[in-house]
Amino acid sequence: MLTFNQNGIYCAQADVYIDPWKPVDNAIITHAHSDHARWGMKKYLAHIHAAPVMRYRLGQDINVQTVDYNQPITINGVQISLHPAGHIWGSAQVRLEYKGEIWVVSGDYKLGEDGISVPFEPIRCHHFITESTFGLPVYNFPDPATVHHDINDWWRKNREEGKNSVILGYALGKAQRIHKHLDPSIGNIYTHGAVDNVNKLYEAAIEPLPYARRIDSSINPKDIKGDIIIAPPSAENTPWLRKLQPYKLGICSGWMQLRGTRRRRGADRGFVLSDHADWGQLNTAIKQTGAEHIYVTHGYKSVYAKWLQDAYGLNATEVETLYTGEQLDEPETTGGEDAGI
Repeated sequence: MLTFNQNGIYCAQADVYIDPWKPVDNAIITHAHSDHARWGMKKYLAHIHAAPVMRYRLGQDINVQTVDYNQPITINGVQISLHPAGHIWGSAQVRLEYKGEIWVVSGDYKLGEDGISVPFEPIRCHHFITESTFGLPVYNFPDPATVHHDINDWWRKNREEGKNSVILGYALGKAQRIHKHLDPSIGNIYTHGAVDNVNKLYEAAIEPLPYARRIDSSINPKDIKGDIIIAPPSAENTPWLRKLQPYKLGICSGWMQLRGTRRRRGADRGFVLSDHADWGQLNTAIKQTGAEHIYVTHGYKSVYAKWLQDAYGLNATEVETLYTGEQLDEPETTGGEDAGI
């Protein structure tokens, strides 16, 4: 039912693409990160919580139809529905069924609960398209609750030493997750402009976050003492950040599983906090689908496809796409205070 061509993942029967990377007439979007939701489509279909971010990023005038999870629509006989992916808020898997054949395009996903996303929902299918961002056994992530506790302890210790705490994470998804679990009793929470912009969208669509102030021209950086600042990776090594000295720098990413990565980035602390599935979660998710045909996209796709063949006897193949998965630098920046989502 689905094929892969120069534009993206295509369903000919419904004449629709899923997360296309070139302009097409009809696009279903799994989530609003820039490698999956691109400019130039005539019509978009997305989850109700993804649409505000897409309009913010791609333009208020884009043509977006929204649906909720488990709300099926039918296009030329193909039943299409969106289901929770657990990646970020508003992220979805796309289920397509035609004449008894079921495909699921997972986009990016994770199985653990993060407090801001609807948790991943396994969907039984015949064909499953999966990412493999962290598709190696070395990536075995710690309990997220422990990581959030460690972030608050780190902030508390830095405050006792008279230093600010700057923590870097994607402005869309990761930043709201960090923010949600901060302990405001420790001190004040501040946000970079890019984070504040997305926070406002999240709060308008879902729920309030702990009180925070945007760092803008009305704030004297010298008045920020022992507080925490949430910023996107694009803020690293910028004049904006240097004004907040003295500070300790923390980075939130699945890549922090490898200590050498933290050292190369010059961070004081690396927190293993990812919005993607680790090795165990990938295997669990794929087994839960019951699919015999697996298509592995971005990440360690050749290694992971071979593993699925050998370990589970699945018909697993690697597929070339333009998706990027989790990066230490954000996939898209605009420069200046509002850099990056």
